[in-house]
Amino acid sequence: MDERFARTTYQINKKFLKLFGGEFRILALSGELLFYSKMKAFKLKEDIRLYTDETMQQEIFRIHARKIFDLSATYDVIDAGNEQPIGALRRKGLKSMLQDEWAILDTAGGEVATVREDNVLLALVRRFLTNLIPQNFQVTVGSQTVGTFKQNFNPFLTRLTVDFSNDTAQLLDRRLGLAAAVMICAIEGKQD
Repeated sequence: MDERFARTTYQINKKFLKLFGGEFRILALSGELLFYSKMKAFKLKEDIRLYTDETMQQEIFRIHARKIFDLSATYDVIDAGNEQPIGALRRKGLKSMLQDEWAILDTAGGEVATVREDNVLLALVRRFLTNLIPQNFQVTVGSQTVGTFKQNFNPFLTRLTVDFSNDTAQLLDRRLGLAAAVMICAIEGKQD
């Protein structure tokens, strides 16, 4: 597996004032670019592709929606090198109306991990009063927290710090963890 997936911490930056589509840079904490994504605008189904750099010559994996619209949308994560599924991400539709929650699925569709917004009260404040409170998420496998996604406070720039340092037993495929973090960045703001 690519050594970039062996890291425990990442930072995802979503480009500010990108009117059409979306642009993400996944960086090491040192600032080194690890992955790059540029989403196409006006697509009916989400189709996010991660590349090694801005030239977009070498695709690493892609995330695409199974359906155009679905409250409990499922997104397949595909390895671009061999075109094999890595797993999937499913938004827990009704639960996510109050508090964002995602299931990380294996290739057979079994749930292997959950990504849940930090706190119901803060989630409600974000949805109904102000979106200036940063979102934080916990990634759990069973009852064990294996990662966190923390949005930095900045009303103009989406910046998510992704930390898998608690996953010392490597219970979660890092590619699926990063795909979940990218999806959270991609949909942030669309639900307001």
